[in-house]
Amino acid sequence: MSIKNKLDLGTPAKDIRLSSMTTFWSKEWLIVYFLCLVGLLNYLDRTMMSTMRSSIIEKIPMSNAQFGMLSSVFLFSYGIFSPIGGFLADRFQRSRVIIFSTCIWSVVTWMTSYVTNFDMLLLTRACMGISEACYLPAALALITDYHGNKTRSLAIGIHMTGIIAGQSLGFVGGWIAELHSWNYAFFIFGIVGVFYAIILVFVLKDKPVQSEAIANRLVEKKIHFFQAVRTLLTNFNFSLLLSFWCLLGIVGWLIMGWLPTYYQEHFNLSQGIAGLYATGYLYPFSMVGVVVGGLLADRWNKTNKSARILIPAIGLLIAIPGILLAVNTNLIEIAILGFMIYAFTKVFSDANLMPILCTIIDEKYRATAYGILNLFACIVGGIGIYAGGILRDSNISMDYIFIFASFVLLLCILLLTIIYFTSKKIKTEI
Repeated sequence: MSIKNKLDLGTPAKDIRLSSMTTFWSKEWLIVYFLCLVGLLNYLDRTMMSTMRSSIIEKIPMSNAQFGMLSSVFLFSYGIFSPIGGFLADRFQRSRVIIFSTCIWSVVTWMTSYVTNFDMLLLTRACMGISEACYLPAALALITDYHGNKTRSLAIGIHMTGIIAGQSLGFVGGWIAELHSWNYAFFIFGIVGVFYAIILVFVLKDKPVQSEAIANRLVEKKIHFFQAVRTLLTNFNFSLLLSFWCLLGIVGWLIMGWLPTYYQEHFNLSQGIAGLYATGYLYPFSMVGVVVGGLLADRWNKTNKSARILIPAIGLLIAIPGILLAVNTNLIEIAILGFMIYAFTKVFSDANLMPILCTIIDEKYRATAYGILNLFACIVGGIGIYAGGILRDSNISMDYIFIFASFVLLLCILLLTIIYFTSKKIKTEI
C-alpha cells in the first residue's frame, strides 16, 4: 500500500501536525497557564518583603526580631489555614475559591502599602497568610481535575514554574523599594492582582460534569472537615507521603536558607555574590527540572503506573551525589554544579506530589490532603531553619549540615519505596 493511501486511511498528516501544535492551547492547558501566573503573583507577593528590609525599617522602626516575626506570622497563619483552604476547595467550586483567594490577598497586598506602624504590618502579614492558604491546594486540585493520566504531572510541573519564578523574582520588590519606596511595590502588585482576579472570573471555571456517574458522585461529595482529616490521617500511604514531604521540606529549607552563608564562608565571597550564586543558578534549573520531572513521569506512566512514585525517587538518588560533590570541593564552579544537579532533580518530587496523592486517596479529599501537607511543610520548614541555626551556633561546619541533609534524602527515598510496594493496586485516575 502506498504512503498516500496509508495517510488517506487515517488522519491526514497536516491534521496530525496541526493537532500536535494546538494541543497545548486547549482549554485544559489554558487553565494551567492562567494558574501559573496566579502562582507567580502568589509567591512574589509573599517573598518580596524579605528583599526590602532596610527600606521598611527606615520608615517603620523595628528590631531584627520584629522583622523576623513578620515572616513567622505569615508562615504560621499560612500553614494553619492551608487544610481549611483545601477543604473549602473540596467542598465548593475550586475555581471560585481560587478567585476569592487571589482577590483577597491582592487587596491585602494593596492595603499593606498604606501601613505606617509595626502592628498594622504584622496584621496584614497574618491576613496575607490566611488568604493565600486557600490558593495552592485549590489550584493543584483543579489542574488534576482537568488533566488525567496522560498529562497530569507535566501540567503540575508547568504550574510549579510560576511558583518558582515568583520566588526568584522577589528581588524586584527590593529594586522598586530602592527606586521609589517600599510601599510602591505593594501598591503596584496589589492592583495587578485585583485586576487579574477580575479576569479570572471570566476565564476560570471548574471542569464540566461529563457523565451521570460523575454527577452522582459529585452530589455525594459533601464532606465535613474533621471527617476528611480523620480519613486522611488514618490512610497509611498518606501518612507515609506526609512524612516524606516533611523530610523533603527540612532539606529544602536547610539548603536554601543556609546556602548563601555556605558560599560566603567556604569560598570567602561577598554577601552579594554569595546570594547571587545561591539563587541565580538554582532557580532556573529548578524551573527546568520541575517540567522535565513531570514530562518523564507522564511518559513512563504509559507503561508503568508507579512512574510518578519512581521518578521522584530517582531524582533524589541523583540529588544526593550532587550535594556530596558540592561539599567536598574547594572549587566554587564544582560546588555550583553540584547544587545545580540537586536543584534540577529534587523538584521531580514537586511535579509529582499531587499526582501521587491522586493514586492513594479518594478524589473528594485531594485539596484537603494537599492543605495538610502544606501545614506540616510549614512547621518543619521553620524547625529546619531554626535547627540549622542551632547547629551553626554550636560551631558545626556547614559541610556536615549538608551531608546530614543528604542522609535525610535517603530516608525520603525509603518512604517512597514503601509507598511503591504498599500501593500494589494503583487507583485508576480520572
